[in-house]
Amino acid sequence: MGNPTQPQTFVQKRVASIDALRGFDMFWIAGGERIIHAIYQVWPSATTKALDAQFEHVPWAGFHFYDLIFALFVFMVGVVLPFSLTRRMEEGAHRGQLYRHIIQRFLILFLFGLIYNNLLDFDTHTLRIPGVLQRIAICYLIAALVMMNTSIRGQAIVAGSILIVYWLVMKLVPVPGVGIPMLTPEHNLAGYLDLRFIPFKLCCYTFGDNEGIISNFPAISTCLLGVLAGHWLRSGKYTPNKKVLGLAAAGVASLFVAWVWSFNFPIIKNIWSSTFVLWAGGWSMLLLSLFYWIIDVRGYQRWSFYFKVIGMNSITIYLLDRFFDFGTITQVFLHGIMPVFGHLQPLIWSCAVIFTGWLLLYFLYRQKIFLRV
Repeated sequence: MGNPTQPQTFVQKRVASIDALRGFDMFWIAGGERIIHAIYQVWPSATTKALDAQFEHVPWAGFHFYDLIFALFVFMVGVVLPFSLTRRMEEGAHRGQLYRHIIQRFLILFLFGLIYNNLLDFDTHTLRIPGVLQRIAICYLIAALVMMNTSIRGQAIVAGSILIVYWLVMKLVPVPGVGIPMLTPEHNLAGYLDLRFIPFKLCCYTFGDNEGIISNFPAISTCLLGVLAGHWLRSGKYTPNKKVLGLAAAGVASLFVAWVWSFNFPIIKNIWSSTFVLWAGGWSMLLLSLFYWIIDVRGYQRWSFYFKVIGMNSITIYLLDRFFDFGTITQVFLHGIMPVFGHLQPLIWSCAVIFTGWLLLYFLYRQKIFLRV
């Protein structure tokens, strides 16, 4: 640790914890929560009921673990940016080439999101424009452009400014027909705009859209928080242990600010409130520091291989889980065997289905086939 060149040598290696954490996150998106629900079904108790509740979204204000999943993925998109864009610049790519790459990736991700929402049905009356991949595409585009044209300090200022402006808009701008917003499902500006410009039947929740219009702006701050974390990890100025401590300290600070601010601006995922950005961002930084410390600093990598396989093909499993029924394949192998497991059948089935999907990703991993956009 005393060699001053060691941190620089370290950051040139692939940060394995990024793939592992992204895979951990995608595991829950791709159906891992069904295992938790099955555990509660098999062993009902106060403890498993409390655990099961953490894998349901909070209806409005508040926060469960399941509310972190989407935000964590957006955060991880940002973490990768300082590595990917800086690497391309170091390889001699011109700014024009980088801009084309950024726009191309944005368009492909947005298109994948539309396909996920049944674009290929060619029914414009039921096609849902907002979506998970669409929001990721927007956040990626803006965060990448900000990173390309501002300093690290500038990126932090942009992220913070968005959160403050969004707070003021949501608290002060009158809602037509309501007046001063009250930040309830029925009386908030984000929900009003979603219902005004997105067909009601295509909205994710009763009074607005989970991936709605103006809530894209604070989501960009979530991505920029990831960018700042990526800069910190890539820096050659600090030892790996200092990076762990820095991420953890930033995570705790973010949680504290979110908690204090939440007395005025509640933590609400449906409108991606500024406090939600900081609360989810705080937990994201703590998870990243933990994964980085265990995998990259301490060198314990074997346990994370399962998540690494998912993380290196995260978009693939997201799309496959939408259009491919892994349960059908699982049924072929477990047909006639399930009764043997008795009351454990729901748990065995849930584990088998998600493992079937993982085996496909493992095949792609062994063949070095990765869907990269």
